[in-house]
Amino acid sequence: MKQLDAYKQIIEEVHEYFGYEEDWRVIPLDDCREYFWKLDQDSYGQGTVGYADSEEELRDQDGNYYEDEIYTQRHLPKWVYRGAEYTMICCDPHVDGNTFLRIFNNALERSD
Repeated sequence: MKQLDAYKQIIEEVHEYFGYEEDWRVIPLDDCREYFWKLDQDSYGQGTVGYADSEEELRDQDGNYYEDEIYTQRHLPKWVYRGAEYTMICCDPHVDGNTFLRIFNNALERSD
């Protein structure tokens, strides 16, 4: 199955870009590159990531605004993986037991 081989190769390439190694649990990728986003993380790595369709929605935390807790799985050495152009964050949206490796565009990151 060529499709399965290609899928596996793509996942490996994404993980390699971020320096991420799976351990204990396979967490699915989620493409969030179109969202404006903001990371609120303490010195222990815990916190939240907020993301929205627009800068206004992110700033006002209104409309199509979402916020996930950083998923701090003890088997991983870190939970936020910054690359040159993209950042991957282990996220727990607290919905139906899901967790995701959400990938954000660094150009759309905002701070206070």
